[in-house]
Amino acid sequence: MIETVIKNWHSALQGDLDFGELLHPDCTFWSPVVFKPLEGREITKMYLSAAYQVFPGDESKEKQDKDAGSFKYTKHILDGNHAVLEFETIVDGISINGVDIITCDDEGLITEFKVMIRPKKGVEKIHEQMGQMLASMTPTE
Repeated sequence: MIETVIKNWHSALQGDLDFGELLHPDCTFWSPVVFKPLEGREITKMYLSAAYQVFPGDESKEKQDKDAGSFKYTKHILDGNHAVLEFETIVDGISINGVDIITCDDEGLITEFKVMIRPKKGVEKIHEQMGQMLASMTPTE
């Protein structure tokens, strides 16, 4: 099952699927910079959508496409209903390494999404960038 979920996850990253379609209504999101887990499809979708805009990172020197970011998955570990996807990116010149830990149910919906990042300087940069992105996504009254 996890193989299909990860295939769909990559489709969502390409813009072919909406993140919300992949998430269980009671999905739990674990952010590297928020103390408590975030509960529910809508908040998880909001954080994933913000990350989608922040994590492409700086322009990749390896890619010819000037609009391409540096984000890339470097390892995939799939087992049962669990996946660990290691990634690398560069944001404002800071090299960031991290993992997405994804759990799905038997229906193929993501029930838990956990993001872990290193080094500390990278966590601080992502915290700053995600804060700005989430603030821009939140309607003001």
